[in-house]
Amino acid sequence: MTNNLLKKKLKISFYRRDVLIVARSLLGKVLVRAAGKEILAGKIVEVEAYHGVLDEAAHSYRGITKRNQIMFEEGGHLYVYFTYGAHHCCNVVTGKKGEGTAVLIRGVEPVSGVQRMIKNRFGRQLKNEKEIFNLTSGPGKACEAFGINRAHSGIDLTGDNIFISSGVKLSEKNIGVSKRIGITKSVDLPWRFYIINNPYLSRK
Repeated sequence: MTNNLLKKKLKISFYRRDVLIVARSLLGKVLVRAAGKEILAGKIVEVEAYHGVLDEAAHSYRGITKRNQIMFEEGGHLYVYFTYGAHHCCNVVTGKKGEGTAVLIRGVEPVSGVQRMIKNRFGRQLKNEKEIFNLTSGPGKACEAFGINRAHSGIDLTGDNIFISSGVKLSEKNIGVSKRIGITKSVDLPWRFYIINNPYLSRK
């Protein structure tokens, strides 16, 4: 599986496009993290787009800070932040240098390294079969399962540590669109995209 994922790694040109195009295109792609000799991988099933120029909910809206400076790099980097004093969230930086645009990964369907993900998240075996759907069904959950934290912020997504590989191509009829979740500003922008009926969505 490792070699196959590496061969299908997305090129830098994928990320250096408009944030809404990248957000939709990320659905069905595979998030990959090399954790020692083990490969953790999961299909991206839910995302949200953020644009600092016109989006008050974006971390980049008020300009560059020490916290958000990675968002202003060229597309193809990982931006990781810590929120509510408890959770890490990972974002795919998009567009041109200085734009401040990124896509939050909200939900992932596990593909490889599931037992390691379970250990990272719960530190124990699953209590029941249904608990698997709580493993990566949210931005904080996905980061915890993959072992992604602020130390990974700024990583080049064309490298071999954390990257995204091409997966399945989705039909438009399988892609849902809605307002974003858990924000209080720019709430009416329909910038959440998800795979309809996927059991790993953060909100059904």
